[in-house]
Amino acid sequence: MFSKSKINEPGPKTSENTTPAPAETATKTTAPSMDFKSSAPKAKPPASVLSSDLHITGNIKTTGDIQVEGTIEGDIRAHLLTVGEGATIRGEVTADDVVINGRIIGRVRGLKVRLTSTARVEGDIIHKTIAIESGAHFEGSVQRQDDPLSPGGKGAATKPAAPAAPADAGQ
Repeated sequence: MFSKSKINEPGPKTSENTTPAPAETATKTTAPSMDFKSSAPKAKPPASVLSSDLHITGNIKTTGDIQVEGTIEGDIRAHLLTVGEGATIRGEVTADDVVINGRIIGRVRGLKVRLTSTARVEGDIIHKTIAIESGAHFEGSVQRQDDPLSPGGKGAATKPAAPAAPADAGQ
């Protein structure tokens, strides 16, 4: 239909120009479809599961999800961390989402932190949002921060004070 409308246009010279025009538009249509295929999101890989018979000494860092069922002595950095009921972690935990069913001895940093009824946490929790179910055992302090994932907890507290300092200097 596109070339048909070009044929109906007056003048013989425009009908001669219709031959290159559809070829150009065909190339333009092919390129976006190729871009669409390349920009399609890839499937998210499943969570890495550290089984109950696994004992790790050392730090773990990933951009993906981890489900811990064993024992870890070291720090963990992940996108989503799920601590199983029989799991024990001795070290600092930093993740966007933290779901604790087991035991953590150390600091917990997360945008969303959830302690289920079987959770046992001995350490401070720095969070943006937190949920603690009835029956969870928690010993430590809870601190809300807008950016709990930043390594310097006190650095985040000084950021609001930094604009106040130049304002005082200007007076």
